[in-house]
Amino acid sequence: MAAAGAASACVLPSDKTRAAQLAPRTLKYSDHDPLGGMRTQFLADVLFPAIERESNGRLKIEAHWNGELAGSFDALSSVGGSGSADMATVVPEYVPDQLPLHQIFKSFPVGPTGNKQIEFFRRVYAEVPAFAAELASCNVVQVFLGTGYPVAFFSAPPLPIPDGLRGGTWRAASFWHKDFLTNAGATPVTLPWGPGILDALTAETLDGVMVDIDDGSLLNVQDAAPNVLTSKDLWMGHLYPIAMNKDVWNGLQQNDKQAIRRAVERSYPALGSATDDGFDTQVEELRQSGANVRILRPDELVRWRIVTKYREVQAAWSAAQRTKGVQDVDAALAGAAGIMDRFVTP
Repeated sequence: MAAAGAASACVLPSDKTRAAQLAPRTLKYSDHDPLGGMRTQFLADVLFPAIERESNGRLKIEAHWNGELAGSFDALSSVGGSGSADMATVVPEYVPDQLPLHQIFKSFPVGPTGNKQIEFFRRVYAEVPAFAAELASCNVVQVFLGTGYPVAFFSAPPLPIPDGLRGGTWRAASFWHKDFLTNAGATPVTLPWGPGILDALTAETLDGVMVDIDDGSLLNVQDAAPNVLTSKDLWMGHLYPIAMNKDVWNGLQQNDKQAIRRAVERSYPALGSATDDGFDTQVEELRQSGANVRILRPDELVRWRIVTKYREVQAAWSAAQRTKGVQDVDAALAGAAGIMDRFVTP
């Protein structure tokens, strides 16, 4: 009996360890946007189920939407430090002090779309180590790269781009876009995103809005500015990395890390298609609402790229970052720009 008891004592810890390894691991995910948009619905319908499926149920995603755990400005700190989330979608432009190099992504006037856009971002992370290192300095690793829609120009009268911008007052949010508008001869202004923009357009104190097409449509900017110029090639540069706490990632079993990687690989093609199809849907819905939507010609895109003087804008930004002590800024910019040049015809 004593021998049997000893044997039992030796077996039980092993059984407990095996049971712990087989028990599902729940990962708490935080998102600042409500469920229902293209990006959030894609995560809920495609990526998260893929992670659970590829891990054979070992990993479960507990998703919290609409800022339930953290708002857009707090997402990085929540996943990197406070521990309120294991994973979160981070918006780099909301944390420029923590992620200065990631601001580079919005500095291009034209760029690829759909699967090519995803390929661009993935190549940058693979070939320019400064970007992953910047995330690592915040105690996070990126596990998925979400993307957004292209730029659209909303105006009351029909305007050619870029010549029609000259002398006008235009609202833009990105500091890159404000410089682009300035170089095109417009006066960029900052206005809170909301109904006040429609009021300004109606009062003709604002001539137009430069914004991603889905945000413009959601605010019904076309009601006051029904002439819309856009193109899949008008680069917005929105990047929505899903970041995971570095300690959480390192604590995952190797087969679970591999399951996440497989899920990501199998989800990317669907994301590229969803982005392109979603753009077409946005255009059609705008037209059905009475907007006059015109897709820019290739020669207009070339003209816009030249007029923005984006390389000069990038160089000035890079110099300013160096004075702030930002490391690797020149290498990061050169690397991202070199990769972009592979996707954009001069």
